[in-house]
This record gives sequence, structure tokens and C-alpha cells, in this order.
Amino acid sequence: MSVAANRTGRLRRAAAGNLTLALLALLLVGLTLGMGQLEPLFRALFPDLSQPLYSRDSFLNLMLAHIGLVLVSSLISVSVGVAAGLFVTRPAGRDFEPMVSSLAAIGQTFPPAAVLAIAVPLAGFGFTPTIIALSLYGLLPVIQNTIAGLGTVPASTREAARGNGMSALQILWRVELPLAMRVIIAGIRVSVIINIGTATIGSTVGAKSLGTPLIAGLVGNNLAYVIQGALLVGLLAIVTDLAFERLERRYTFG
Repeated sequence: MSVAANRTGRLRRAAAGNLTLALLALLLVGLTLGMGQLEPLFRALFPDLSQPLYSRDSFLNLMLAHIGLVLVSSLISVSVGVAAGLFVTRPAGRDFEPMVSSLAAIGQTFPPAAVLAIAVPLAGFGFTPTIIALSLYGLLPVIQNTIAGLGTVPASTREAARGNGMSALQILWRVELPLAMRVIIAGIRVSVIINIGTATIGSTVGAKSLGTPLIAGLVGNNLAYVIQGALLVGLLAIVTDLAFERLERRYTFG
């Protein structure tokens, strides 16, 4: 009875979580497409502002540009981070683990604004320096969780797979990665959420993103612009986080 009750409870929580994700995703889409319909509300909240609604670009274009920055930088961070984590957990690369972890830590502790300041003279303004900064900033959680996830695979499981005639590559793909995937996805989740927030700073060097109204609001002392940009960034981060939570549950064993 308790097993059935526990399973029913899990199903209810999963259904509630899926409903929450769907409602927040609809809210995000609605605000992105219909922010202009809220102009009377912002005008009432900020009567002293002559222009309470950001209108230099559509929020749809800003959202798509922001997602593009996050996707490209996250793909780079995940590709490099997972590859580095795999390398240092193999016998040939174990001696490099401290160095790889230290370099990744330096990449995240180095302020993104400083990375942008260094990258702009080399790569120009806009998209490229922002991608460089975000990619470096998102590496650490991916590398750490890849190493941690592979480290949780029991040695006895590897030995059993080896005893069944699997090669080292087959053990990695069929045994180690599936067992470590939940921890790896958790690292990717942290990396992507960090990049969603950090991507706003790209607007300081000419990259189009949801940070554009934020920066314009700060420069022009327009709180309404700041709220509009921050609201969409926050909702995007929450929806993405909930989506990754659903994905992590797919790799829960037992």
C-alpha cells in the first residue's frame, strides 16, 4: 500500500510540476508577444515617464537574440566541458584533472565584464565577445558535474561490464554515461541558467539581448524598462530550470 501511495504521490507531483511549467511557459510567450498591450499599466505605474514601454525593438526579437546567445554559448560550454570531464576521468588524463578544474574555476571567477573588455579589442563588438565570455563562464559546472557523475559509477559495475566482454568505449557509452547522466545534466542546468542571466551583460558591448532594455533603463533612469527586461529574463530562467528538472527525472533510477 505504501509503495502504491508513494507512486501516486510522485505522479501527482509530476503532474503539478508539468502544469506549472506549461503555465509559466505560456506566460513567458504571452509577455514576449504582448508586452505592448501592457503599456497602459506601465503608464499608470510610472506616470512621470514619457515613454514607459521599451519600443526601440520588439521583445520577440530581443528574446530570440537572447536565446540564441545562450544556446550557442551553452553548446560550446557543454561540448568542451563534457569532453574535458571525460578526458580527465580516463587513465590517460587523470594527471590533468587538477589543472583542468583550476582553469575552469578561473574562467568562472573572472568577471564577465572583464572578459568582454579583453575580447572586444580582439573580436569587435556584439555577438562574438559575448559568446566568448558566456562560454568561459559556463564551463565550471559542466566539468565538475561530469567528473562527479562519472565518479559515482561503482567500480564493480565497470568490472561486470568488462567481464561481459565490453570494450572501454562500450562501457563508457552503455554503462558510465547513462548512470552519470543525471549529475551531468544537473551541471548543464546550472551552466545554462547562469548564462541566461549573464547574457544580459552582452548588451553593454552591442549584443542584442533582453539586457538591451535593462541597460537602456539604467542609463536613462527608466525603471519601467528595467522591469520589462528583468521580468522576461527571470521567467525564461525559471521555465528553463523547470524543463531541466523534468529532464533530470528521466535519468532517475529506482
